[in-house]
Amino acid sequence: MSYETEPATTPGGTKTPSSLNRTLGFAATGLLAAGAISAGAWWGIGSVAADATDSPTAAAGNAVVVQDQLDGLVDRGFPAALASVTHPDGSHDDYVSGVGNVETGEDVPVDGEVRIGSNTKTFTAVTVLQLVEQGLVELDAPVEAYLPGLVRGEGIDGANITVRQLLQHTSGLPEFSDELAVDIKKIQHAYMSPRDLLDLGLAHPAQFAPGERWEYSNTNYVVLGLIVEKVTQRPLSEEITKRIIEPLDLQHTYFPTVGEQGFRGDHPSGYHMEADGKRFDVTTLDPSWAWSAGQIIASPSDVNEFTRAALDGRLLSEESMSEMQKTVPVPDEESLWPGSEYGLGLQSHPLSCGGDIWGHGGDIHGYETRNGVAEDGTAFTVAVTSLPGGIGDPSNEEQMLEHYKSVMTTVDAAFCEK
Repeated sequence: MSYETEPATTPGGTKTPSSLNRTLGFAATGLLAAGAISAGAWWGIGSVAADATDSPTAAAGNAVVVQDQLDGLVDRGFPAALASVTHPDGSHDDYVSGVGNVETGEDVPVDGEVRIGSNTKTFTAVTVLQLVEQGLVELDAPVEAYLPGLVRGEGIDGANITVRQLLQHTSGLPEFSDELAVDIKKIQHAYMSPRDLLDLGLAHPAQFAPGERWEYSNTNYVVLGLIVEKVTQRPLSEEITKRIIEPLDLQHTYFPTVGEQGFRGDHPSGYHMEADGKRFDVTTLDPSWAWSAGQIIASPSDVNEFTRAALDGRLLSEESMSEMQKTVPVPDEESLWPGSEYGLGLQSHPLSCGGDIWGHGGDIHGYETRNGVAEDGTAFTVAVTSLPGGIGDPSNEEQMLEHYKSVMTTVDAAFCEK
């Protein structure tokens, strides 16, 4: 789930293949921490900016550029690539490349459902911010106020960690997913409860004192999910559904129920790679180990519409949107997109052509997604049907980095190339 773990090194000081796998999030639902932007919410994001023809987003939606990028991802080895461009008026254009199933050769479903991994964090963050608006949660209150006695461990005390620090990954809580990163086949069909995940994380010492610095940890969002359930007395999945999915009428977005391992709608198959280099199908899996940090399934156009709504006032007040976009720097050595900053479940990306986009991104076995929304309301999401570590030699660090960068380049190209 995270690529920002402290890397192990060889005697020569370089990352080992296994540590790079953790760093890039191959085994879990990590995120792409992307670019920098100053704080301050966007109001009226649905309207086209007056000078849109001169902005980077004027290029977004160039069909030739997007299709060429997706074809390039498939040429690189990803079984399939899907993308959606949503325009400021809410209409969207969808693109596909490759095959939806490598065994049968069936077509890639247009705007098909995929596992969106850590994009789930933005759903969780919006839910928490709605509870803040209702007066049920305070951003700068300690975790202890909501989960008394629960968040305890070596150097860990819930009385010293705030809700804001959980949302922003500055709590110092250790990463639970490291325990699950060894072999996907061991957990592919295993159910894990949120408390199981928390226990895995709290078995390790704190990474640093709360507020000292930034380091991505999925454990933060497990705690946030537990806070949501505690204050609402309802399941997290229900709260996300009634607060976000239903009001936005997202037809291909859902939080899988307990035990649900498949897809409800049309979807491409997802793939991973064994240590011996053999590809295997991971389309069917139990995503419970990702829970509030990475369990949701959605289509690319639905991801676009949700992210737009998180920034245009449909889901949050101006005050909440402003809080969401108060960022902290992500160290360049911990990011594949230099200059990134992280807000409250949302991050920013600087575009090569100038300007910035807001989004998140997510990895989970079989699927990777990257996305962004520009100031004029243009949105883009791309998904591929394998993690970058599943289409090449996992020991070839340079190759894996290039695979990751190719997906990010697709996002930048969609906004910048004319």
